[in-house]
Amino acid sequence: MNLSDEYEIVDAELVDDGELVRAAPAARPLVNAHTVLMPGEEIPTSDDPRTTYTERDLYVSEETAQALKEAKEEGSPQRRTAMGLFEAWCAAQGRVAEPCTTATYTEYGRHLMARGLKVTTIRHYMSLIRTSMPPGKKPDNSLFLLLLTQYRKKNKRALRRKEAFPITLPYLVPMMEKAEADDRSIGWRDSAMFAFGYRFLGRSIEDVDLDLEDVTILDDRVLVWLAEDKTHKGEEQTLFLHDRPDLNLVLRLRRWVGYLAEQGITTGPVFREVLRSGKVASPETRARRGATKRGAYLRPQTVNDRVKLWFAAAGLKTDGRPVSSHSLRAGGATDLGMNGATDEELEEAGRWKKGSRIPRERYVRPTKNASKDPFKKVPVHNPEAQAQE
Repeated sequence: MNLSDEYEIVDAELVDDGELVRAAPAARPLVNAHTVLMPGEEIPTSDDPRTTYTERDLYVSEETAQALKEAKEEGSPQRRTAMGLFEAWCAAQGRVAEPCTTATYTEYGRHLMARGLKVTTIRHYMSLIRTSMPPGKKPDNSLFLLLLTQYRKKNKRALRRKEAFPITLPYLVPMMEKAEADDRSIGWRDSAMFAFGYRFLGRSIEDVDLDLEDVTILDDRVLVWLAEDKTHKGEEQTLFLHDRPDLNLVLRLRRWVGYLAEQGITTGPVFREVLRSGKVASPETRARRGATKRGAYLRPQTVNDRVKLWFAAAGLKTDGRPVSSHSLRAGGATDLGMNGATDEELEEAGRWKKGSRIPRERYVRPTKNASKDPFKKVPVHNPEAQAQE
């Protein structure tokens, strides 16, 4: 037998026992294609032999970091509210809010249920919280949804939606006239805001985010340019809001915009804060009053407050449903639906998604159902008349 057939002879260096040391592998970045590092952060590493990224692949610039910070801080009003309440609860409970664990997420969901909130409100808030978590660190929502299913079964009242009372023209016109009765600038603003909100069929955030540069006032209509809206992301639109004698949208909007122009305001938000003096609040005044997030733009809550104020001031009454800023959108949709507008016309006017059931089911059908009375077909029982026969 040839010795070389059974053994492999190699060149090697003899060492004493204990001198054999395994070489430590070079540290590699513990990153993937979704890793984003802010300036100053260290690159996480491990011995996992994956693709090695350089700093150029991982870091964003100071400008991008600041833009991301501002975008996160701004967010949507509803998202800020949901996260603010969640963070406060987590702080009180000694839990980490972001990124939260599945246990914390589930426990907070049960906390909202214990408060007796509506199912739709709980689901919406929990969705906002979950999508606010960093990529790849969203909690599992299966346990929360299991609890919500049980909550829905045991709390039938929690299924009831809180609908806004529709401010149709018979209610809207007295409100605007009451606001204008004293001929004050704040009344001009409010009546223009109400007329626009009704005709625009806008959500309150869309009304207060409107810029002067995006509005063209003609003699018989108002043109509104929108970069996008809730249901048309990335789709610009030009809306033609035709005026009518009872609404007087052109007159009311032109008067208010003209008042802004007299004070040198020709750009920026259409609807602004009016001081007791009647003057429009400057950016500096707004900042001193704490309006740091919205700047010169009104909060949607302001529209809500003004609608309630003038509804009550005009001596109007509801059917039990609450009055809110959404009442303007509901009123316009209800007037359209009750006067023969097609589903397609309703969807287009309110910029709902194609095929949406909301216009008919929430604004039109309830009003029609309320006016229906099949017992009208039954003759009124009149014993005296029958006795005379």
